[in-house]
Amino acid sequence: MLVDSHCHLDFPDFAEERDAIVERAREAGVATMVTICTRVHAFDQVLAVANAYPDVFCSVGTHPHNAGNETDVTTEKLVELAQHPKVVAIGEAGLDYYYDYAPREDQAEGFRRHIRAARETGLPLVIHARDADEDVAEILRTAHDEEGAFPAILHCFSSGRDLAMAGIELGLYVSFSGILTFKNASEIREVARDVPEDRLLVETDAPYLAPVPHRGRRNEPAYVAETAKVLAEVRSVTPEAIAATTTENFCRLFSKVPRPESQ
Repeated sequence: MLVDSHCHLDFPDFAEERDAIVERAREAGVATMVTICTRVHAFDQVLAVANAYPDVFCSVGTHPHNAGNETDVTTEKLVELAQHPKVVAIGEAGLDYYYDYAPREDQAEGFRRHIRAARETGLPLVIHARDADEDVAEILRTAHDEEGAFPAILHCFSSGRDLAMAGIELGLYVSFSGILTFKNASEIREVARDVPEDRLLVETDAPYLAPVPHRGRRNEPAYVAETAKVLAEVRSVTPEAIAATTTENFCRLFSKVPRPESQ
């Protein structure tokens, strides 16, 4: 049994066959999927997808790409929307200096608002970090030191070892996507080898980053099994052990999600 802790089932890539995609995930042993919000202004669309399937849940939040267009989204609004039974996480939020689609100050302030919402709700914050390791770590440390711990996950990890270890030190989890399977991702595999067992998760970030042997195609939740296989190889354990570990870790972190039944 596996969990896809991060996908985007509301994206138009899936609109024409969403039922089939969810069914294929179930057939692949994926018991739970979390479809992640990227725009609070479009939250209703994300929630509608989560409401359509008993094994799909969602988050509420503003991706850093959209931070400049959602400066009106307050911590209080995030907390309010997070009361829905299907909302099990905050985000994704963070910093993206690779594209810089939004002003960096808007990204940072949005990130801080989401951290406060995670702390207030007790729901995990889904963190997006790209080419911004030092600033992400600084914001996380400052928030932790000034106001205390909060649950969070470094999603689709593709950063440096220093950010991973900073996150671990602060109590965060680290999630690996199909990037782990890419030929040129040896440094990411080394980080995945060294993350403590109780902080590991897997995800697809579908429709993006399809793992080998599907690389270059549209990703989907069923393919999380391929990432889990490579994670098992990296850590010299069985795929069954990785499935059990990552599912248990997911249930601990995403505590609002009913524990999935064994398939």
